[in-house]
Amino acid sequence: MAKSVVTCSCEQVALELDGAPFISTECHCNSCREAAGRLQPLPLARPMLEDNGGTQFVLYRKDKVAFLRGQDLLEVFRLGPDAPTRRVISRCCNSPIFLEFQSGHWLSLYSSLWPAETRPKPELRTMTSDKTDGIALADDVPAGTAQTLRFYRKLLGAWIAMGFKTPKIRIGNDT
Repeated sequence: MAKSVVTCSCEQVALELDGAPFISTECHCNSCREAAGRLQPLPLARPMLEDNGGTQFVLYRKDKVAFLRGQDLLEVFRLGPDAPTRRVISRCCNSPIFLEFQSGHWLSLYSSLWPAETRPKPELRTMTSDKTDGIALADDVPAGTAQTLRFYRKLLGAWIAMGFKTPKIRIGNDT
């Protein structure tokens, strides 16, 4: 499979992706919406939320992602000091880059890193029990009220392929 490159809006941060993602998702959890509500007021070049209130991610194993440039321009955002997830944005243009779960073996890259014409389409929706009231979700993508069995199978398959490793990614002083 070919390698591809995604960048922040100003192209100072670039990531090389080896092959295809193991899944693309759209998350409707409260924490993704809260993070977007706190980060979108920044002069972001790219949105975090879709019109339906979901956040689209493209998931890659950590060993399939390499920083080509700009890792020193990344900044960590957490919803609270004990939050198990960290969201990473670029300081240069406030573009959302990825979400990382504590001790995770994968990165959830924000789909807005891809040009609209090449952006991977979501294969499933998760956490729809948290979706915004009054929003009806189209039935074009399978959905689960929580993380689905299919989602966990994909995560486990990726972890097995990595030999059960969980590489650490340092952003400033935050690992």
